[in-house]
Amino acid sequence: MFNRDNKKKITFERFLTGEYARDYITQDTPYEEQVRRAAEKIREADCVLLGAGAGMSTAAGAQYGGEYFEKNFAEFQKAYGKGPYMQDMYSAGFYPYPDEESKWGYWSHMALLAGVDLDVTPLHRTLLEAVAGKKLFLLTTNVDHQFEKAGLPAEQIFATQGSYRRIQCRRGCHAVTYDAVELFRQMERERRDARIPTELVPRCPICGGPMTMNLRSDNYFVQDADWYAAEDRFSAFVNECADRKTVLLEVGVGFNTPTIIRFPFEKLCREHRNLSLVRLSRSKAIVPASLGARAVGINADMAQSITDLSVLLREKKPE
Repeated sequence: MFNRDNKKKITFERFLTGEYARDYITQDTPYEEQVRRAAEKIREADCVLLGAGAGMSTAAGAQYGGEYFEKNFAEFQKAYGKGPYMQDMYSAGFYPYPDEESKWGYWSHMALLAGVDLDVTPLHRTLLEAVAGKKLFLLTTNVDHQFEKAGLPAEQIFATQGSYRRIQCRRGCHAVTYDAVELFRQMERERRDARIPTELVPRCPICGGPMTMNLRSDNYFVQDADWYAAEDRFSAFVNECADRKTVLLEVGVGFNTPTIIRFPFEKLCREHRNLSLVRLSRSKAIVPASLGARAVGINADMAQSITDLSVLLREKKPE
């Protein structure tokens, strides 16, 4: 067995890697055959380790820029100009807000729209239905809680990059994060001209300093007790499934933070021949040629791919 001793145990730290495949290919198998092969691998698997990136939320219908941003963030465009920042939610997060009242005016609004109140769960539910009956765990860089809203228990989720629902000391002076949903709603009600009242600006209860979103952006990101508990559950799952027939099902993962899901999934497949990789992406589903038939990379509309997979997996297994 792979993990007979602690020296070989897969921890999250050992799971992570910056080593990328040097033999990427775009598979030229017809789409229908790719989906059939992917469904077959999932059907025959005992376990599914699901890796989800931002592309999953986008495929499910989440909007962050364009007309949606123009409509929902017009107040901020009026206050700060459209410029290079006020074009989409991501870019606007880097705007040099002049004070805490302005910063939280934006971030509370953004957190509500992009996470707390976001509901693009139908596609997430379809994906969960497709892998129903399998031993399942989710590793995700998303911070919007859509899989949890879709019905996946929090105990089966490791969200490594934080949450739109929580805040922390900006300097990470203590390893605790705080649920800020009700505070965000109060900020939303009382915001005027893109600013919140000074009395609503959160301060660290320990050092008295400023607070920030619990999103991984620098070395001050707080990994609290819940984060470490999820890490332990992830490690336990990977070690249990490393010697079983397992599919690494990757959805919407690009090259923004590939060292968390994409590269580690490839590494696991290289090291364990009983593992298969199914990679779904609109345009980045290249796979290592060295994995041969154990890898399926489907470059297509993900909503359609997930729907087609679900249909096939609901069908009776052919004799």
